[in-house]
Amino acid sequence: MASAYWQLLKAQLRSQTEYRASFALDLLFNGLITAIDVVALLVLFRVNPGLGGFTLAEALLIAGLAGLAFALADLAVGNVERMPTYIRTGLFDTVLLRPLGALPQLVVGDLALRRVGRVIQGSAVLAIALRLVDIEWTPARVALLVIAPIAGAVIFGSIFVIGATLTFWLVEAGEVASAFTYGGQLFTSYPTTVFAGWFRGVFGYALGLGFVAYLPALALLGRADPLGLPAWLRWSSPLVAVAWALGARYVWRAGVRHYGSTGS
Repeated sequence: MASAYWQLLKAQLRSQTEYRASFALDLLFNGLITAIDVVALLVLFRVNPGLGGFTLAEALLIAGLAGLAFALADLAVGNVERMPTYIRTGLFDTVLLRPLGALPQLVVGDLALRRVGRVIQGSAVLAIALRLVDIEWTPARVALLVIAPIAGAVIFGSIFVIGATLTFWLVEAGEVASAFTYGGQLFTSYPTTVFAGWFRGVFGYALGLGFVAYLPALALLGRADPLGLPAWLRWSSPLVAVAWALGARYVWRAGVRHYGSTGS
């Protein structure tokens, strides 16, 4: 079964890299587009000495963690946003007829390699931030630096999947999903302290987006949370990621069971 997925992935690799100059430009432009968020952050610090109690270097650390996590999720499962097209054209019916998992087929069968540019850009911002901040490195912090972007990617990826699954029930689910995927990406790129209490409560804690970058950054910096959350929560992003993944798995399976074909 693994070989079947690999064949699908290789087909995508060959088709998207056939024109190398075009592929290189796609990588470049995708990286530059996401750099706009970092530019906006720099502009804010041109007129403010701090942002929510954080310095520029500390805010860049948060933006780097968030940007890398979102880029990894977008690369891996971002194409499920095309679920309305898959359903409308009958492609999803074809996927269900194959003796393979539906979601893995969608992931490897339409992987957009140009999004690697976003991963490179997010990694670069994170690397620059790590050079600017003063971190007392310990084995636990090294492990967190590796795990936090992966856990954040799982959280964002789960939101992508749940948003795509809404298509099974709603005609125009894309806008609803985008509010939580791209809106969530914007939220995680800034210190949580800059947002109003109710908004912070919904996105930061109820949805768990504060665990993508803000709380891991506090753990790396060795800072107490200005909002007074317990210290152990700064290390809890893997647990939140597991909870999101289990929730996405349940919602996806429920959506597939609900699906009744295009009828064409």
